[in-house]
Amino acid sequence: MRSTRGVDDLRALGGPRSARGGGRRARGVAGAAAVAALATAALAVAAQPVGAEAAAAETAAAEPAGARQAAAPARAGEGPELGKCGTGELCLWKQARFKGKPRTYELRGIDIESCTPVPDGGAVESAANRTGRPVTLYQSEECAETAEFDTYPSGSWTPELPYKARAFKVWEH
Repeated sequence: MRSTRGVDDLRALGGPRSARGGGRRARGVAGAAAVAALATAALAVAAQPVGAEAAAAETAAAEPAGARQAAAPARAGEGPELGKCGTGELCLWKQARFKGKPRTYELRGIDIESCTPVPDGGAVESAANRTGRPVTLYQSEECAETAEFDTYPSGSWTPELPYKARAFKVWEH
């Protein structure tokens, strides 16, 4: 006669109903947690300027794997709420964390690879790039490269820019 002791133990723990199920539920839960952790990490990297990915990778490599997985779910609910920005738009907010009404720009109204200053001598502190092209944000209103500037890939949401941006360029792919 075949023993069902292992199956009974699994049932007591809320596991699968058959011995053939093995640890399917446990693997499914672990898989879902891994997917959630990867999605959180991808959003965090996407919100960083180009070139910052290497620094983020070095930081992540220095952390123990268990610490990254345990901390990921806690951070998921703590991040800023993303501002509203439509497909094909560059959205710029005067305040950090997507607060206030955004200034929106579409490709049809922008000269590609030309410096576009923020109107009225304004400055922005958060941005979302959904143009489908890379966008460089400049601290200088003339897009001078002697001041701070960073390029953000399409799909990036940046709740707090490292400086007040006063102009931008949208690049050809």
